[in-house]
Amino acid sequence: MKKFLASKFFRFLWSIALAAFIYWVCPPCFSRSTLAAILVILLLLVNAAEFIGRAAILTHIARFLVGGLFIFSGFIKANDPLGFSYKLKEYFEVFQADTGLGLFESFAHIALPLAVIICASEIILGVMLLIGLRRDLTLWLLFAQIAFFTFLTFYSACYNKVTHCGCFGDFLQIKPWESFWKDVALMILITLLFAGKENINPIVPPMPLGTIFLLGLIFSIGFPIYAYRNLPPLDFRAYAPGMNIKDNMKFPPTYSPAVIETGFIYENLKTGEKKHFTLKDYPWQDTLNWKWFATDNVIVKDAVDAPKITEFTVTDLNGVNITDSLLNNKSYSFWLIMHELALTEDNESLMAQINDFYKLASADKIQMIALTASSAKEIDEFKHKHNALYDFAQVDNTVLKTMIRSNPGLMLMKDGTVIANWHYNNFPGYSETKTGLMK
Repeated sequence: MKKFLASKFFRFLWSIALAAFIYWVCPPCFSRSTLAAILVILLLLVNAAEFIGRAAILTHIARFLVGGLFIFSGFIKANDPLGFSYKLKEYFEVFQADTGLGLFESFAHIALPLAVIICASEIILGVMLLIGLRRDLTLWLLFAQIAFFTFLTFYSACYNKVTHCGCFGDFLQIKPWESFWKDVALMILITLLFAGKENINPIVPPMPLGTIFLLGLIFSIGFPIYAYRNLPPLDFRAYAPGMNIKDNMKFPPTYSPAVIETGFIYENLKTGEKKHFTLKDYPWQDTLNWKWFATDNVIVKDAVDAPKITEFTVTDLNGVNITDSLLNNKSYSFWLIMHELALTEDNESLMAQINDFYKLASADKIQMIALTASSAKEIDEFKHKHNALYDFAQVDNTVLKTMIRSNPGLMLMKDGTVIANWHYNNFPGYSETKTGLMK
């Protein structure tokens, strides 16, 4: 029996069975012919391992590409683990809503530690592959991770759930289908690595090999933790220091808006099938066979050269729009970002430091305003609890989370330009800020 399970014939049987199962369960949003082509490529790689293994150069090219991309992808996400955790939480909320499983709600609550683990695992697995450490374990872990992300991006693209995958953070925002094809390419490359795994050997003796692994492990865990406890060392967002918010809100001459097609999802009363229809063919009169299930707007054509910032609006507690007055303030001003007051770091020492900062800024007639997505009631309770005298204004929660990866976080502004920003762990003193940055 053991001999049979290790035979080429059994490998052929299970690979064919798995390919047939994937082909059968794949939803109609994906081309059957394209899927068949992908499955045939994977079947050839799995069942022609002996021949592929003879071409060592193919294994080494795939090894370099997979290892390098995993390290790069992990590094970019580790640069902003809090931002990546927001994206994971978005995925988990989608799955929870679609499946009703409380498991995904639990995952959403631990999105941050999961983000750090995923970042670290991508980096260290890439390192292990390149140096040839624990070959079989590395390949299986790489395969498991890419299978998970392939499913994630396919589901997102097929059912139009998440606008971009977060694979490369804010450095490079790619659409779900683009991300899916990237994962398919990695799946093929990793299968190629399995076929030629005998060519993957340690590049150095055991002692330096272990040293490289240990350094990689320390970096892969330490870097995302450092980035979380401070701010992203590499800031690719439209609110980064040096960026002008007003300029990033402008529509360039080459801009053209997205084309959105209004559609509907109807459920077949006899079969339970849910089907997408357009305005031209939806069966609104056929009430015996179909009933409306949901509105389903589809982006037919993406916007071209859209502004980097599209939803930045600030209103005071009376609902008056004060966006222009804040952005066109020619003097220095401080924006204290507290996206959700219930989640703001509840540290009396920090709050006292913020209060002192406000008093010193006010004495110099420098504006300091807190921006939050919380309600007027929550603001009032917060002000009484922490003796906060600074004014509050309201901004969309997602926008505030994008502006700075800290709650609270501080931004120094002048005429719409971000001069500097600080995590609450590095909250500055007013005097040093005035001397060093307000000239």
